[in-house]
Amino acid sequence: MVTKVDLCGISLDNPIIPASGTFGFGYEFAELYDINVLGTFSFKGTTREARFGNPTPRIAECPSGMINAVGLQNPGIDKVINEELPKLKECFHKPVMANISGFSIEEYQECCEKIDKESQVGWIEVNVSCPNVKHGGMSFGTDPSAAAAVTKAVKEVTTKPVFIKLTPNVTDIVSIAKACEEAGADGISMINTMLGMRIDLKRRKPVIANKMGGFSGSAIFPVALRMVYQVYEAVSIPVIGMGGVSSAEDVIEMMMAGATAVQIGAANLVDPFVCRDIITQLPDVMKQYGIDRLESIIGGAHQ
Repeated sequence: MVTKVDLCGISLDNPIIPASGTFGFGYEFAELYDINVLGTFSFKGTTREARFGNPTPRIAECPSGMINAVGLQNPGIDKVINEELPKLKECFHKPVMANISGFSIEEYQECCEKIDKESQVGWIEVNVSCPNVKHGGMSFGTDPSAAAAVTKAVKEVTTKPVFIKLTPNVTDIVSIAKACEEAGADGISMINTMLGMRIDLKRRKPVIANKMGGFSGSAIFPVALRMVYQVYEAVSIPVIGMGGVSSAEDVIEMMMAGATAVQIGAANLVDPFVCRDIITQLPDVMKQYGIDRLESIIGGAHQ
């Protein structure tokens, strides 16, 4: 059973990638198991300046999922390069995916230019779900022209493959994916969290201090799968699929919809061993469905 996949010219031992924000900078999980079994992982969303994040409470539980409004808490790009990456290098010996966030095109460009110089980084994943502070807080990823502008600016200063991570909180995700491809994106990551909230019945107030947050977990899998399927048909660059993935069967389903690789997010917060266990289970599930090579099923549901 061959689990290897090619992601923009870099070979992955398997398509399993822990998603940004659910795996820290890797070395925390390396205390639990050898994280080199992973295809790669996407590290914590990084901005130009250090961010403390949103006020607490930031987490709300839901049936089949969770809501978070952490608010991109991170030490800032310079500390990530000077402190986090050297620590990671001691326990992870594969190219890592760098997740970059920003609140202006200039910030995206500056952070991507810096991280592009790091030999440990194989791909840059650009999160365009951040609010554009210069345009009233609307997310860059909700407008095709804004998403394309970020893509173009980042591609001007990078040499590594750039994946644009799209928000599902839009009417037409296909038009945004196509705009990113036309602006030079090497791939699309999708989907980021959906927008949700919970209300505390006793307090008669939202559970989360921020009122709303990102809804993730197995409940959103059918939505993510549908969006990956739609975008795969519309673009000719690779798609990394994510959103509610929590089993080896989910991984195969996401790949049949069109994903080259698959990220696992909220499930890591329920079971820190989930990615390792899915990698172990993949060959048996492949055998069950008559799959010899995982690469052969990418987009298989479109035939």
